[in-house]
Amino acid sequence: MQKTIIALLSVALLSSCSEKKEEKDLVITGYVKGLKKGTLYIQKLKDTTLVALDTIKINGDSHFTSELDIESPEMYYLYLDRGVTNSVDNNIAFFAEKGKINIETSLDFFTADTKITGSKNHAVYEEYKKVASRLIDQDLALLEKKFNAYKDGKTSEVVTINTQQENLLKKKYLFTTNFAVNHKDSEVAPYLALAEIYDINLKYLDTIQKSLTPKVSKSIYGKKLDALIKERKATEK
Repeated sequence: MQKTIIALLSVALLSSCSEKKEEKDLVITGYVKGLKKGTLYIQKLKDTTLVALDTIKINGDSHFTSELDIESPEMYYLYLDRGVTNSVDNNIAFFAEKGKINIETSLDFFTADTKITGSKNHAVYEEYKKVASRLIDQDLALLEKKFNAYKDGKTSEVVTINTQQENLLKKKYLFTTNFAVNHKDSEVAPYLALAEIYDINLKYLDTIQKSLTPKVSKSIYGKKLDALIKERKATEK
């Protein structure tokens, strides 16, 4: 009888240890300076809607932790519900992947103060954004010039600006294609093809897709890029 009890206790102990060792694929830690009360949501895009993967209540302590399972590197979002205060500065995009990721920011400049570490894919995405943001700034400057030209009735100047905008768009498309090909071992490559240049000439999407490493091809965005190319080929015959 005593041996039976010992055996049962041993099984229970082993089972307990096994449960404790079970960990999630992704651990997100962070700190929002100045946030004393509010709610944070970890979200991702499903079809065309942002869905919450985790809800984190902040009440006094500005630090937070979220543990999740993730199949493949994917763009996630840290959304801040400020409660009584409305702001458009409330959503941080970050490239999630298996492992530990840390997000630090502030309540006053939620997106501008963001510092994200621990994700190799996010580091690649940040590299892309540095150049892409300069192209966006140039386009905004051209939009302002075009508005003023319209207002002043300068038709020839509007035509010139339209050409400059078209050339800038081509520059963005070529830069994004080259960036994706040069980072073929990162899930950021197919993501950029889908998010930034999905309507580019099919030959460029084909070039990106064929350059991807086997691992990236089998990722969520790799499969979606393959599906997009097949869909476009079927409709553009």
